Amino acid sequence: MKKKEGRKFLGFMVKEEKEENRGSVEFQVFSFTNKIQRLASHLELHKKDFSSERGLRILLGKRRCLLAYLAKKNRVRYKKLISQLNIREQ
Repeated sequence: MKKKEGRKFLGFMVKEEKEENRGSVEFQVFSFTNKIQRLASHLELHKKDFSSERGLRILLGKRRCLLAYLAKKNRVRYKKLISQLNIREQ
């Protein structure tokens, strides 16, 4: 089901850019956000899984760096992306 949601979001991006660009910052942030949500739900059940918690922190750092880069380069795309993904501004 999550893949279908991802395709729906990518379908929205494809309409704008006319092609699926997996190297774009938006796509990378989107995929990191999906992984973060999966790990967060896993950690709710398995509170003592510290290796997964470490992986979550690494993904959060990568996403934060990409969002900072996007905010510096193009503020409009940054605002649009965080509103679509329902993540808070840093």
